Amino acid sequence: MDTSPELLARRIGAGTGRERADLVIRGTRFLDVATGELDSGDIAVAGEAIVGTGEEYRGETEIDGRDLVVVPGFVDAHVHVESSLVAPAEFDRSVLPRGTTAAVCDPHEICNVCGAEGLRYVLDQAAGLAMDLFVQLPSCVPATGLETAGAELAADDLIPFRDHPSAIGLAEMMNFPGVLARDPAVLAKLAAFAGRHVDGHAPLVRGYDLNGYLAAGIRTDHESTSCEEAREKLAKGMHVFIREGSASKDARALAPLLGGRTWPFLALCTDDRNPLDVAEEGHIDFAIRAVIAAGAPPAAAYSAASYGAAHAFGLRDRGRVAPGYRADLVLLADVERCAVAQVIKDGRVVTPGTFAAVPRVAPVALRSVRLEPVSAAAFAVPAPGPGGPVIGLVPERILTKHLTLALPYREGCRHPDPGRDVQKVCVFHRHGRNRNVGRGFVKGFGLKAGALASSVGHDSHNLTVVGVDDADMALAVNRLIELQGGFVAAAGGRVRAELALPIAGLMSTAPAEEVAARLKPLRAAARAMGCPLKEPFLQLSFLPLPVIPHLKITDRGLVDVDRFELIAA
Repeated sequence: MDTSPELLARRIGAGTGRERADLVIRGTRFLDVATGELDSGDIAVAGEAIVGTGEEYRGETEIDGRDLVVVPGFVDAHVHVESSLVAPAEFDRSVLPRGTTAAVCDPHEICNVCGAEGLRYVLDQAAGLAMDLFVQLPSCVPATGLETAGAELAADDLIPFRDHPSAIGLAEMMNFPGVLARDPAVLAKLAAFAGRHVDGHAPLVRGYDLNGYLAAGIRTDHESTSCEEAREKLAKGMHVFIREGSASKDARALAPLLGGRTWPFLALCTDDRNPLDVAEEGHIDFAIRAVIAAGAPPAAAYSAASYGAAHAFGLRDRGRVAPGYRADLVLLADVERCAVAQVIKDGRVVTPGTFAAVPRVAPVALRSVRLEPVSAAAFAVPAPGPGGPVIGLVPERILTKHLTLALPYREGCRHPDPGRDVQKVCVFHRHGRNRNVGRGFVKGFGLKAGALASSVGHDSHNLTVVGVDDADMALAVNRLIELQGGFVAAAGGRVRAELALPIAGLMSTAPAEEVAARLKPLRAAARAMGCPLKEPFLQLSFLPLPVIPHLKITDRGLVDVDRFELIAA
C-alpha cells in the first residue's frame, strides 16, 4: 500500500471520523480472527486501507451490510497458475470474484519447459493483475535428475530475479532427497535464499529426515495427507497448507487440525485446480466449504484461509478486518456455505470492469513440442517375463502404489490387461533434447479401449499417454504434436475430444469459460472408454512426477521414488 504522508493523513482523518471515508460497509458483522468471534458495526475504507471498524461512519459510497458477514480476502497459499490451464490474466478473472484476493504461485511448470523466458512471462503478468499474485522462484527446474526437462535453472540463474517486486522467496523444494543427500546444487539454491521464505514439499517425510529437511531453513509444506503426518510437521515448526485441488483432495483428512489452537499455523491452498472445477465448484471458497463440511469451525477455516496464509509468508498488510490492514474483503451471504456476495480488492468493489485495465502479456513458448510423429511400434514394452512393476493409481491422490503384477506376455513383451484394469503408460521426451521414451503399466484408469494423452506432465512436462491400444496411443500423441500441446482422447482410430494448450504446452490462449467448456467432452470421452475418474487428465499429469511416492514414470523410465532410482519395467 502507498504510505505517503498525504495518504496517511487521509487515512487518519477518515479513521477518526473527521472526514468521510471513500467506502463504508454499514451495520455489518465481521470476523475477528484473533478471537474467532463476529464483531458488529461499520467498516470504513480510505484508498486501499481499512481505516475504521465498529464505529459509525459515513462514506462517499456506502454498502448495506446488515445481512452480510465480512471476512478477510482469501489467500491461496500454494498454486501453479499454469495448472489452471489458462494464462495468468484469465486465472485472475476466474478466482478474484470468488474471493481469492491473493495467491502465492510457483511457476516451475512453465520454467521446466522454457526456463527464464517462462519466469519472466509470469513475473511480468503478475505485476499488472487485479489480484495480488506473489511469485516464488522455482527451485526445481528440473525437479530431479531422473527426468529430462526443457530447461535448467541453477542458483545463479535465479539470483537476478530475487529482488523483483513480485518475487517473495524460493518455491517448493521438491527434491527432498537432494536436500537430505546435501546435493551441492540444491544447497546453493537454499543458501542463495537464506533469510527469505523457502517453500517446502515433503510427502511422507518424517523423523530424522524431516529434522534434516527443516534444518535447511524450509518452513512450509502442502503435501501432508494425514493428521498424524501434519501434526509432526506442525510440532517441528512447519506451516502446514491444507490442499483441496482438482487432483489431490486433503481437506477431509486434515480438517480436524482446524479444531484446536493450530489454525494460525495452517493455510488453505489449491495447488492444481482446473477452470471447469473453478467455474462449477469454486477456488479457495470451495476449500473453505470442504473443511467446514468435514467439521472444521467456520471461524478457524476463514482465519486459516486469510491470516494463516498471509502469516506464513510474512504478508503483514493483510488477513484481518482491522484498521491499517489492506482493504481486501469478502462479503458473505452465508457463512457455512461460503456464499460470496461481493468482493472488495484494495478498497474497490470487484466488477467485470475491474479486469478491463489488466494488461495482456504476449504468450511465450508457442512451439514447445519438438517431437517427431510416432508409430504404434514405439509403445512395445519388452520384458524378460510376465511379472513386473505396475503403478497403482490412488483416486484423488497424487501418491501412487508400487504394485507387482503378472500381465499378458507375448513375443517378449508385456501387454495391458483391461480385464484387471491395467493399462499401458508411456512418456515421450518432447523438448527436443533427446529421443527418450519411458514405458510401463498403470492400474486404475479403468480404460477398456482407446487412449488419453497429455502434454501436462509434472514437472518436466513431457508427453504422457495411457491406453490399451497402441494405435490409439500413437494417434493421441501425434495429435498432441499437431496441437503443440494439450489433452487428447482417442479411441477406435478417431480423436474423440481435445483441448489445445499452446502456451508451453500448458496453457490456453482462450478465455477461461471456453477452456472449461472444452473439458466437458474430454471427461465424457474418457467415461465412454470406461474411465471412472472425475479428473483423468489431472491424474495422468501426476504419473511422471518422481518426487511423489511411491512408483512413477518419466521419459527415462520407471522411478522407484522410495529408493530414488530408475528400475526396469
